[in-house]
Amino acid sequence: MTTHDIRTDDAVYKTLLESTRAIPWKIDWATMQFAYVGPQIEELLGWAPESWATVQDWAERMHPEDRQWAVDFCVAQSMAGVDHEADYRALCSNGDYVWIRDVVHVVRNDDGTVNSLIGFMFDISERKKTEEKLLAMQRELEELSFKDGLTNVANRRRFDQVMDAAWERARNQREPIALLMIDIDYFKQYNDRYGHLAGDDCLRRVASVLTQAAARPNDLLARIGGEEFAMLLPGTSASGAAGVAEHCRQLLKEAQILHGPSPMGRLTASIGVGAITPEAGDNWVSLLDRVDRRLYAAKQAGRDRMIDTDPATV
Repeated sequence: MTTHDIRTDDAVYKTLLESTRAIPWKIDWATMQFAYVGPQIEELLGWAPESWATVQDWAERMHPEDRQWAVDFCVAQSMAGVDHEADYRALCSNGDYVWIRDVVHVVRNDDGTVNSLIGFMFDISERKKTEEKLLAMQRELEELSFKDGLTNVANRRRFDQVMDAAWERARNQREPIALLMIDIDYFKQYNDRYGHLAGDDCLRRVASVLTQAAARPNDLLARIGGEEFAMLLPGTSASGAAGVAEHCRQLLKEAQILHGPSPMGRLTASIGVGAITPEAGDNWVSLLDRVDRRLYAAKQAGRDRMIDTDPATV
């Protein structure tokens, strides 16, 4: 092949490279300088090709949050002679950022040492926006799957999940954990008198009222049955839990939700209360059962009350 043919081929290859949307580039490994950057980079990022002199320019034109890991990853992979790719946010000359996928091929000498790096930069901003939208939708769906559709507080699935984690943490840190079981009194009669739509509205109002008592970041209120709620209180002693239960009763009293069929004439609730510092081998289901028995005892004792001791000692 003649010199003219080689030059013609080089010109053809360069034309092909510069006609693509991808941005070709080459770095000399020994000097860490750019041997070539496609002119497309100016259209995408606003930086002229000649301004890309060394790898330092590449690193500095990267989002600060991406720079450390991206540079470390690419250098490590290149030193190992491994082809690789990395997604990061590249800085535009106007201060904006564009998501880039850098696909890198390591060119080696005959003895296996690195000679140069060649690669392509791709604009993946639209793909990233789509991925972020999908992730947001996924998070929203996941959040909805953990919420009670009627009251907007946590549902039983969420309660079980949080209870598992809180119980494990309490056991490992030797801290108390408390639980309240709250049941609306005479709720069937409420529905019979006012109708199920009013009953649904009543449940929403009760959930809103009880949320005020579950005030700390790690407290959790969940609807776990028709008119039954559970309140998880990590790091709370028995006496502290009893205080929260009485606060719940007071909040419901202040809400003054009319309940004609009830002997009290207003909406009330019965509450079972329990607390424990878990030991190895303990199971939170046993606490749930104990508190549920206390809730039943509160119902049997006349309703509109809190019981925090086992029925046998009441």
